[in-house]
Amino acid sequence: MPEQSGGMNREEWIRLNKYLADMGVCSRREADRLIEGGEVTVDGKCAVPGQKIRPEQKVVCCGKIISGKDGKGRAQPVWLVVNKPRGIVCTTSHKDRAETIVDMVKYPSRVYPVGRLDKDSEGLILMTNQGDLVNKIMRSGNAHEKEYLVSVDRPVTKEFCRAMEKGIWLEELKQTTRPCRLKQEGEKSFRIILTQGLNRQIRRMCQALGYQVVRLKRVRIMNIHLGSLKTGAWRKMTQEEYREMTRLLKESGATNQPYRSRMENGRERNKEADYE
Repeated sequence: MPEQSGGMNREEWIRLNKYLADMGVCSRREADRLIEGGEVTVDGKCAVPGQKIRPEQKVVCCGKIISGKDGKGRAQPVWLVVNKPRGIVCTTSHKDRAETIVDMVKYPSRVYPVGRLDKDSEGLILMTNQGDLVNKIMRSGNAHEKEYLVSVDRPVTKEFCRAMEKGIWLEELKQTTRPCRLKQEGEKSFRIILTQGLNRQIRRMCQALGYQVVRLKRVRIMNIHLGSLKTGAWRKMTQEEYREMTRLLKESGATNQPYRSRMENGRERNKEADYE
């Protein structure tokens, strides 16, 4: 571990993984992987896991010099609302040999997706350079709501809806899903609100009941709605959306109470443009 003495206030030191996240390079977890893989240097020396640095030190990640854009050692916050099409993968690597969400958006500075949508799924995904808030959104214990429109290959029944809402035992994952809220939209379609994000959760839940998902589209994350954003398009998050999102993150971190949606309160949004 580098020497951290010399009379310097310890509060001026920052963990390298947090610094990289603050600078919009990647999430803290990804930063740890890059550090362990020897892809990060500090003042010309290979970084080590858990290392702390001073903001004025020279940090190089994957051959690129990392520097602040506001003169204070942090990147300006970027939050994008994206409508992901089918076939796009929500990773920052090309190991799947498919176009990534980063390639599609082509934002001029480094941003990365908050969580994932399956390659065969579509709809709302957030992208940002703010690693700390990503961690809060992704933390399952905070029970942040995500809403989806789903089409299946068979007529939706009352028994199906009750079973989905109660929770489904997923043998492959060896756990039962949390209770959720579901509303039938058509003969073979429904709207579902989850507060967890297990791998291919909705598809697994449907399959356990003998259904196959034909189309899956995410239309909301917390207070952020997809709205009328066209497939493949993106927009910047509004200041109002950002303020409300950070308020909800702060509240959920303190109380673990999820966002109370209009659907739950009996005031479901009925304008098609709010979701399509």
